[in-house]
Amino acid sequence: MQRPGILRLGAGVLALAVLALLLWPAPFHAQAWQPASLPPLHFIDDLGTAALWGRGEIRGPEDVAVDARGRVYTGLADGRIVRLDGQHVQTLARTGGRPLGLILADPRHLIVCDAWRGLLRVGLDGRVEVLSHAAEGLPFGFTDDLDVAADGRVYFSDASSRWHQPDYMMDLLEGHPYGRLLVYDPKTGQTRTLLRGLYFANGVAVTPDGRAVLVVESFRYRIRRYWLQGPMAGQSDIFADNLPGIPDNIDVDAAGHVWVALPTPRRFDIDLMMASRWLRERTALLPAWLRPGPAHVGLLAELDAQGHLLHLHRDAQGDHLRMITSALPDHDRLIIGSLENDRVGVLPLPRH
Repeated sequence: MQRPGILRLGAGVLALAVLALLLWPAPFHAQAWQPASLPPLHFIDDLGTAALWGRGEIRGPEDVAVDARGRVYTGLADGRIVRLDGQHVQTLARTGGRPLGLILADPRHLIVCDAWRGLLRVGLDGRVEVLSHAAEGLPFGFTDDLDVAADGRVYFSDASSRWHQPDYMMDLLEGHPYGRLLVYDPKTGQTRTLLRGLYFANGVAVTPDGRAVLVVESFRYRIRRYWLQGPMAGQSDIFADNLPGIPDNIDVDAAGHVWVALPTPRRFDIDLMMASRWLRERTALLPAWLRPGPAHVGLLAELDAQGHLLHLHRDAQGDHLRMITSALPDHDRLIIGSLENDRVGVLPLPRH
């Protein structure tokens, strides 16, 4: 007897929720952008054959580094820096934040981008030192990824000076360029901004010849190149554009191929939302679980030295590897990290 009344009450609550969604002011004024259409894509389904290190013992190994003995270092969601040797997991340090990009600077130290604390030097004995937390008076909001050049300079990204790591989706929805490419000079202790106005500055890699630095703009599906030497020194251009997913960390192998981690392939609903300021602003008002998220798939792009797409490597079901955020070439293998998964993948370096 009470069911019609309950149904009417539920319908009324739903109508009020929809009305609030349509009329409530958005938390920002979004900027629309129309992504280009993708050409036909072909996939190599080989990621499901990777060996899995640390499975079930770790959470969120976003980036990876490797030592001379082949052991893997990574930062986890709980703030730990750990070393993996197969299934053996050893805690080395705790940053007190969220470690993301990292590189083994020497046998005793890692350089780490911590989303909350900035650019760190982390000793394998557990000591943590902040190298830089701001540039030109603007604190880092989301220190993300890095690479070290032959002269010791550290090139790194501040993904967003407005949105912090847990709110990366809000940066995508707002659509304004809050990212920076920066350089830290260990000789002077100074940090300079090389590029401003990047759309979520993410993965960073120095080219093998040392003439340029590549930096990902995740929410423009592209990779920008900043020239360090030559006639374009101090200027930037587009290295790769219209990528088939949202790009994250990047690394370069001995052949000059660029490995681009794609946490999710391009999605029609996200591309549609990006093209509409209204949809961006309304989506920002939804609870996080109702917003579009990454597809349950593992995906890596392999580019040549000129930025052309060579191959797309995939785990179509995402049961083995998913939400891939890094792929580090190490001699004859790839070490694969993930922002959300509970394992590191170790795959023989694909050669097709």
